[in-house]
Amino acid sequence: MTRHIFLNGSYVPEDQAKISVMDRGFLFGDAIYEVTALVDGHLIDNGLHLARFARSLAELGIPLPMPLENVREMQIELIRRNQMTDGTVYLQVSRGEAERNFHPAAGLSPTFVAFTQPAKLYDTPAQRDGIAVALMSDPRWERRDIKTVMLLGQVIAKVAARTDGFSDVWLHEDGCITEGASSTAFILTKSGTIVTRQNSHAILPGCTRRAVLDLAEQRGLAIEERPFTIAEAQNAAEAFLTSASSLVIPVVKLGDSVIGDGQPGPVTRHLQEIYLAAARACEKVI
Repeated sequence: MTRHIFLNGSYVPEDQAKISVMDRGFLFGDAIYEVTALVDGHLIDNGLHLARFARSLAELGIPLPMPLENVREMQIELIRRNQMTDGTVYLQVSRGEAERNFHPAAGLSPTFVAFTQPAKLYDTPAQRDGIAVALMSDPRWERRDIKTVMLLGQVIAKVAARTDGFSDVWLHEDGCITEGASSTAFILTKSGTIVTRQNSHAILPGCTRRAVLDLAEQRGLAIEERPFTIAEAQNAAEAFLTSASSLVIPVVKLGDSVIGDGQPGPVTRHLQEIYLAAARACEKVI
């Protein structure tokens, strides 16, 4: 089946989806993106993702290409046209097309692209067994709270981690973990407190992060939002990461240090279960 792409108001076959070489997303990385997961036909945490989508655009002064309700309708139509029940829906908006110039021209029309990527997002080997995560000094710019397409730092970090035999990487600066290269970092202290860094310009405000914290709070689990050191993470009882495409994944090794007994811990397992249950309670669109 030919995959259909949404491009500037139209649904077109993938081989007909073309963007100008003068698009500022291509030339400058002057664009933002968003990703929402689909699990068993349920669109997960989409309200949080669309709110972050709008915030990222506002932070860069790029207008919404359409009202958020219309974005949601487009996501659902794209899912149905591509007959996808599990995977992700990717949205990207650039400032638009113009002659290459650091100073964008006034009144540009944003370029809006969306596509689906089928994938099984639950009961994966990483979720069952946990993963080993590398450590790397954070190479990114200071406004990590904006979900821009400028991902070269993350690409370099992930490639280096994979080359060294790790499945993923957590970034750090000033001795503290910031976040994963494409995920939020969590630890569980030996006293039973879930710790993750508070939202700021230093990290992306994760939507799965927010949903997991809400579920944990509803169940009376202790939570602290604060920076934590590399040493604290390596000596934690448990560690895990969250993202839209990964859901909740146990981290069983961080750098050279085994976390806990080297197996996914009971709190992480509980959060996996309740998050997947919550995901399947979200709106079913196909």
